[in-house]
Amino acid sequence: MDLENVKKSIVTNVYHIDAKKNVPLHKHQNQDEVFYCIKGKGLGVLEDQEIELTVGKAFIVPAGTMHSLRTDSDLYVSSFLIPVIQD
Repeated sequence: MDLENVKKSIVTNVYHIDAKKNVPLHKHQNQDEVFYCIKGKGLGVLEDQEIELTVGKAFIVPAGTMHSLRTDSDLYVSSFLIPVIQD
């Protein structure tokens, strides 16, 4: 496994989601996504459940899983898209 190539393919973002923002359900076919709440509170939404997000909590979404985020106020998260390594 080429670890340098894996490191280069990890995508990081920081998002601010507010009550007016609509994040549609979507999926990443070849990447797991990890959300880490850095401020505020909200919900990580999966097809069949919701996960409460508060400061210091993580929401892990396996590749190919429909997901979204929502909040009634403000939610700030760091997001990491991590490639699924196939052997």
